[in-house]
Order: sequence, then C-alpha cells, then structure tokens
Amino acid sequence: MKHLLAVDVGNTQTVAGFYQDDTLLRYWRLSSSRDKTEDELFALLAELLREIDKTPKMINEIILASVVPPLTAIWTEMCQKYLNAKPLIIDSDSDLGIEIAIDNPKEAGADRLINAVAAYQAYHQAIIIVDFGTATTLDCVSPNGAYLGGAIAPGVEISKDALFARAARLATVPLAKPKSAIGKNTAQSLQAGILFGFAGQVDGLIRRMTLELPAPVRVIATGGLAPLIAPYSLFIDEVDPLLTLKGLVIVNERYAKNRQS
Repeated sequence: MKHLLAVDVGNTQTVAGFYQDDTLLRYWRLSSSRDKTEDELFALLAELLREIDKTPKMINEIILASVVPPLTAIWTEMCQKYLNAKPLIIDSDSDLGIEIAIDNPKEAGADRLINAVAAYQAYHQAIIIVDFGTATTLDCVSPNGAYLGGAIAPGVEISKDALFARAARLATVPLAKPKSAIGKNTAQSLQAGILFGFAGQVDGLIRRMTLELPAPVRVIATGGLAPLIAPYSLFIDEVDPLLTLKGLVIVNERYAKNRQS
C-alpha cells in the first residue's frame, strides 16, 4: 500500500497532505516556521498522523515543493533522519510534463508550476490560476498546457499588516464579509476596502490577461485566503484550496511511472 506525504512549503504557510493510495486522508495548514529543527518537525508530523491512526513509519513516498530554501533543507534532513528517505523535490528542472515558456524557468516558483500542472490536467484549456498566499499570484496556462508566466502582487495579509503598521489611528480588524461597499464605521470601511479592493485588483488583472489568451479561459483560485476573497470576484469560476497538493500527486505519479518503465 502506498502512503504518500505531499508537502507544499510557502513563505507563510506549509500545506501537508497524507495520501493512502489515491485517497487524501487528511491535510494540514501549518506555519512555515524557520525556527523548527528537523527533530521538532518530526515530532509535529508524528502528532498530526496520530489524529488519523497513522505513523511516520508508514510513509513510503515523499514529494516536496518549496519556495523557502532553509525549510527545504530542514524537511529534507527530517525525511532522511527519521523516514529513511529523500523527498522528491520539485523545481523548474523537474519532469513536470509541461513547457515552461518564460524567459528564465528557474525564476518560476515550484508551487506556481505545480498549480499549472494540476489545473491543466483537470481542464485542458487556457487557464488563469489565482493563488492568494503571502503574495497574490496570477499564472497563465496556454490551451496546449504551457506555463506562460503571470503577475505577482502584494498579498492580502502583507498589505493589511503594512496598513495597520503605518496608519496610527487604524486598529487591526478581522477579515470578515463586508456589509456593503460603503462602510458606516472604521472597521466596516477597512473590511470593504481590503476584501472588495483585492477582489477588484484581481479582476482587473484577470480582465487584462484574458485579452491575451485564446478563449475560453477558466479561472481557478487557490491559497488559504481564496475562500474569503473569491466570492467577490466577477471572474473566478471556482475555488480549489487543494490545487497544489493535487499537482504534487500528479507529478509524483509521473515519476513513479518513469521509474517502472
């Protein structure tokens, strides 16, 4: 029986999924703490797996996408020390099954490439992927599955924190559904500005990108804040919080088939 640990390490959050054969048994969103040692990381993994009556010793396949080199090293050390395995680490040189049609493929984050793999396999058409993470990224995939590049904007949390840090009279507010675009108090005004504002920013970029892509274009949102922002977008067709994990599974299967052939 295959037990796969798929890990997507972002600047703010790490998403880890545990698969039994083709079934995702559980996934977790963790803080991407650079302070954890490989020993602490293993202890956390063991604790999480106990929730589903599994143990780290059951893991026989590991795939890792990371945009944080120090954490790539810590995850790799943990896997080698405690799981007796080296993870399959994904980057632009990996066999992803897609063309990377940008000036310098090494500049493309592994998560952005993996998202393109997952989205194209699902729909086989031109796609725009909006990832609401530390940065808000929009990535374009051609109708034949080539990764075309995209746009990067400051993320929701970064912008919110910067606003509260620089504006002395503004107190932090929770990101909640605005009652209207016209706030009746400071909290409502901030919620409207942040949520409607970011949705509008994303829609503006999608509108411009759509003009440069052949129709039809499908728009998929992912990332931790996607369920909060996407409902206010005019163009996002669906939200898939697990898009990156799905892409990791697809690439892992590709490598497994290559090993068998």
